Amino acid sequence: MENDEVILLDFWASMLGMRVRIALAEKEIKYEYKEEDLLRMNPIHKKIPVLIHNGKPICESIIAVEYIDEVWKDKTPLLLPFVPYVRAQARFWGDYIDKMYNFGRKIWTTKGEEHEEGKKKFIDSLKLMELEALGDKPYIGGENFGFVDIALIGFYSCFYAYETFGNFSIEAECPKLVAWGKRCMQRESVSTSLADPHKIYEMLQVFRKNHGME
Repeated sequence: MENDEVILLDFWASMLGMRVRIALAEKEIKYEYKEEDLLRMNPIHKKIPVLIHNGKPICESIIAVEYIDEVWKDKTPLLLPFVPYVRAQARFWGDYIDKMYNFGRKIWTTKGEEHEEGKKKFIDSLKLMELEALGDKPYIGGENFGFVDIALIGFYSCFYAYETFGNFSIEAECPKLVAWGKRCMQRESVSTSLADPHKIYEMLQVFRKNHGME
């Protein structure tokens, strides 16, 4: 596996791409990072990120994280739990987090009732994650940083943008979840993979102006 060719097609502000970057960093896997036209490598959904392992593309970030854990299972840490039931639960929460993406997007791409609906569903989703998945544990996976933490932490880089566009405080709504985010940021794999929250806000602000959303 040491001579494998690993390429990540990505975009610096992609919270989904951040997942794959963190997984690769956790496993200490060397890879080439490219920001380029992705239509050829991911013709089905035309989305990023795309992980290319020895010329073969793996699409969808959550699938790529699982793939990294399975292919490099000899490298620690293991990202997915070993026990089948616990592993199934982790996959459930990973899928749940993916569904939150559209709620968050509505906060900065819509107005009026649709905006308020997106904000409410996003906050409610975070509250559920805080109560049911995180609880009083240091990480969602328990004592160790793992698969579900990787699935969610990319959102942390967008919290500032969500709060600013939505006029609310995530820390006021979900203090344990914000504390978890700060804890995750102490990991080098996370701090070096997440984009600057203010730069993401500025990018989204430009997008909104260009599309007449201001």
